[in-house]
Amino acid sequence: MNQPRLIVSDIDGTLLNSKERVSPRLRDAVRRLTASGTIFTLASGRPARWMLPVLEQLPIRPLCICANGAVTYDSARDEIVRAKTLSPEDMRSIVETSLEHTRHLPTHLPEYLFGRQAGPRVPAGPGVGFGVERAGASAFDRAEELYVVEPDFTHAWESEEHLICPVEEVISQPAVKLLGRNPNVTSRQIYEALVDHIDPALSHMSYSWGGGLVEFSAPGVTKRSAIVELIAHLNEQAAPGTEPIRREDVVVFGDMPNDLEMIEWAGLGVAMGNAEDQVKVAADVVTTSNDDDGVAEVLQRWL
Repeated sequence: MNQPRLIVSDIDGTLLNSKERVSPRLRDAVRRLTASGTIFTLASGRPARWMLPVLEQLPIRPLCICANGAVTYDSARDEIVRAKTLSPEDMRSIVETSLEHTRHLPTHLPEYLFGRQAGPRVPAGPGVGFGVERAGASAFDRAEELYVVEPDFTHAWESEEHLICPVEEVISQPAVKLLGRNPNVTSRQIYEALVDHIDPALSHMSYSWGGGLVEFSAPGVTKRSAIVELIAHLNEQAAPGTEPIRREDVVVFGDMPNDLEMIEWAGLGVAMGNAEDQVKVAADVVTTSNDDDGVAEVLQRWL
């Protein structure tokens, strides 16, 4: 493959090492490739407000794909330029179906809730607890207006910047992601309990982390679909006479099931050495792990 026109990397478990850092070697590779004409961007399950600690480590400010493809964020202008949302009605259907088909799972409340003050314990039922991510307009919008959870939702990360309200209010506004959480099982267990019951015409379901969290997006929304739209935008904005970017010109990197669609689609799909087995099977190339500079190892061939 010649030098790619577009490189798209997942963030957690891929671009970042286990200390959440971009290595100097990788940073230099990104700098050199972008200086020679390649477009480098990010595709993550993260919301836009969580892109900033990553962008601060890179010499670029690209259009970023966030929320598993539901959001495109212009990091140079700090603007959400595209958002595809789930409606309250569709989220209600997902919640009802999820509760019905996860009742066999253990109670979803652990001994410790991140970011909570000591107080009365909220009774937790079996199955999953729910939260949402809303789009907003900027990475600097108030987090508690965008990240909303029900009282017994257990955060997958430490959070004090969230709004807590009954599940009916959680799903009362359109959201780019609906989160289903049970910290006492794996994400794969939740996914397998629901995959045959969530209609793809209602929602696309995936997971980006193994610790008991599934993510629901609007139907058809994936990182792949967002990349296709991004390429169309880049080709439209290109100077007259410029060859359009094609699928064959694209390299992508990822490690989790929410990366599968883009890895299968790209001209060169690269799985990290630490990727889940199904991602490795789908990839054209398996590189070293994120702690062994796996992304830089592949980029080196074009430097």
